[in-house]
Amino acid sequence: MSTRRSTLQGLAAGALSLAAGGTWSQDDKSPVTILVGAASSMDFTARLVAEQLRETLGRPVIVVSKLGAGGRVALGELKRSAPDGRTLMFSTSSAFAIYPNIYNKLDYDPVADFTPIAGICWFDVGVATGPMTGATDMKQLIAWSKAQTAGAVYGDAPGAGSSSHFVGIAMALATGVPMAPVHYKDSGVGIIDLASGRLPVLITGTSPLVEQHKSGRIRLLAVSGQQRSPLVPDVPTLREAGVNVAIQNSAGLYGPAKMPRELVEKIYNAVMPMLAKPDVRDRMAGQGMAPSPMTGPQLAASLADERKRFEALVKASGYVREDA
Repeated sequence: MSTRRSTLQGLAAGALSLAAGGTWSQDDKSPVTILVGAASSMDFTARLVAEQLRETLGRPVIVVSKLGAGGRVALGELKRSAPDGRTLMFSTSSAFAIYPNIYNKLDYDPVADFTPIAGICWFDVGVATGPMTGATDMKQLIAWSKAQTAGAVYGDAPGAGSSSHFVGIAMALATGVPMAPVHYKDSGVGIIDLASGRLPVLITGTSPLVEQHKSGRIRLLAVSGQQRSPLVPDVPTLREAGVNVAIQNSAGLYGPAKMPRELVEKIYNAVMPMLAKPDVRDRMAGQGMAPSPMTGPQLAASLADERKRFEALVKASGYVREDA
């Protein structure tokens, strides 16, 4: 009888825990997992978020890399998770704004299958050149590109469908200079080819370009965002350099669909104080990121706007959709 009573009490406690899933009970110390679908700066910033949540929530928070298919592997796991706040994901906006416009079939709905919780930061990509062009600014680079009778090319990393790829597409449309992409999965290989003179232009995350830019081996001519990068404040934006293109990514915290509003607000309120900490801002700046705090609804609205802009860009470019 005592065993049966213990079992019933355990089931009742479990039911109460589930019922309280929208707010988490005070003594609930089960771990929170933050999935990351991309390496490098995304993993780095996800760990800053984990530190903050660990501190404010007083419970274990771990970061788990689920690399593959441009983050879609991690998104699939998030989609299948319970909406109890124990599985979250730190992701760029690409999966929600670019992918729906370039793939014929996705195994997720970018709106219905997820809950935007908090916008954390923004980051851009850089446009760099090397000894092949001799250009010291965007005006000279465009003139060099126009003079290439065989057609100009540019490298992009991390490859087809990335924001780097679409910055190149947008530049070609804005300048009227056709430019064919060469896709690199890794920015390091692209930088080697750029510095050695095998590649005329490379468009990739600003952070990997900075050291080589400062050493003089390559020249970072412009950044793609609406504001200058905190990493290289002396480098103009594309618009400042005379090319009417502004593309920057956001990165934020997401949960599965149907998370209770109270739980979303609890996590949002727990993570936001980090963006006011000078050391956190400095560490983010070292990765080429700047704080961009947004509530869940604000993040959702930003993604909707970004999807529309990429839809127009994809149509204008004649980009051929692929199967996911």
